[in-house]
Amino acid sequence: MSFTLIDIENWERKEFYEHFINEVVCTYSVTVNLDITNLKGQRLYPAMIWLITKTVNEMPEFRTSLRKDGLGIYDSMHPMYTVFNEQNKNFSGIWSYFSDDYKEFLKNYEEDSGKYSNSTRYTPKDGTPENSFNISMLPWVGFTSVNINVYDEGKFLLPIFTMGKFFEQDGKRLLPFSIQVHHAVCDGYHIGKFVELIQEKINSFGE
Repeated sequence: MSFTLIDIENWERKEFYEHFINEVVCTYSVTVNLDITNLKGQRLYPAMIWLITKTVNEMPEFRTSLRKDGLGIYDSMHPMYTVFNEQNKNFSGIWSYFSDDYKEFLKNYEEDSGKYSNSTRYTPKDGTPENSFNISMLPWVGFTSVNINVYDEGKFLLPIFTMGKFFEQDGKRLLPFSIQVHHAVCDGYHIGKFVELIQEKINSFGE
């Protein structure tokens, strides 16, 4: 893992970043319906975690973070996601190492989710990488929007992804998918590009 600092004074996004990080601190979320018809027969949750992370790793806007040593971009990210305890009806946040090879990632996911899904702790797996981001799923609820309020100093720049209950419509299987970002590093264009890329990956999954 490497973290490359941004030279803000010579950064083409300097004016936009400083406006949305200092003057009008602004996060926002966009919810779309992804066509996941091609994922029928697959384990949806790990497949989507892998697809989201693969797309994040292709777009630096979704890997930009503000650390004590400055603003920079991680070269790669690992997913931190929730698993549900069926007995106690609570969830835990765990993480798995990402791999470009889906079979290898699925093995990591199965080991981690199998080990920690019965935990009653919020974060039962130690060693969360600093280059990780958050994914969760509400498989019981179909939604048209999600907004998560992060009460920090407005400096949390990494994205947050939330999935809902899929539904069938016009012969397609659709998944509510919410993307929350910080406007200092991510504009509507980047959201649109992310959705375009992940939909392409869903359509070609398994080929």
